[in-house]
Amino acid sequence: MPAYNAETTLSRTLAELDRDVIDDVVLVDDGSTDRTVPLARELGLEPIVHEINTGYGGNQKTCYRNAIDLGADVIVMVHPDYQYSPLLVPAMASMIAYGEYDMVLGSRILAQNSVARGMPRYKYVSNRFLTFVENIALSQKLSEYHTGLRAFSSSLLASLPFERNSDDFVFDNHIIAQAVRAGARIGEISCPTRYEADSSSINLKRSIRYGLGVLQTCADYRLTRHGIRSSDYLDFEPGTVPDRTPAPSAAAGERQADDVSAPSGQPGQ
Repeated sequence: MPAYNAETTLSRTLAELDRDVIDDVVLVDDGSTDRTVPLARELGLEPIVHEINTGYGGNQKTCYRNAIDLGADVIVMVHPDYQYSPLLVPAMASMIAYGEYDMVLGSRILAQNSVARGMPRYKYVSNRFLTFVENIALSQKLSEYHTGLRAFSSSLLASLPFERNSDDFVFDNHIIAQAVRAGARIGEISCPTRYEADSSSINLKRSIRYGLGVLQTCADYRLTRHGIRSSDYLDFEPGTVPDRTPAPSAAAGERQADDVSAPSGQPGQ
């Protein structure tokens, strides 16, 4: 789990993770200034600690590397700020484990009124605009690209050059663009969210910077796809998703997924 100043929400997030399904919880602390690290140890985790803050994307890179090294079949990122429901991890993992998808996004837009649930209206409007542009640029039909709840098959994740992605918030868009370029099957699940005082968010200045980064990602993808100019993080052979993770046997009770929670204080667009 990559985390940043998640002391007030980490316990609640962990309490809702189904440990009968999840084999390992990987927590990477990104230079927190609160008690995230000692609390994680009290809760039975063995956190990996960044002495210096590497950013939201840099945090995820360490998480994914370690989850892949553990031999996970499915890797799920859920923010420990308790904004996204940890209860959806088994459902998302099963969508991948049974061979239907390579990547699953927990959508705040599907089947719910995000503004009524607390999403600031300016963020909702920017979310809809950026998603519209991305769907056109990437030739997709996703309801949103900016969620902090997402799952990957380990075979897909290991095949993507995510180390080349930004260390900032736009990392999330880079990795979706990479998955699309690789030919991944991307599914979505409706995810109720909470917008509370201790849930993470980014300010207006960082939101604008993120939005510009999203538009740049769209341009990078189109230029790379048409062979006009290649961006380093998209410079790999397209349409080469590895062999699918085998569907589970009748012993469906076997544990399927590792959980990687994204940094509190760094995610929510």
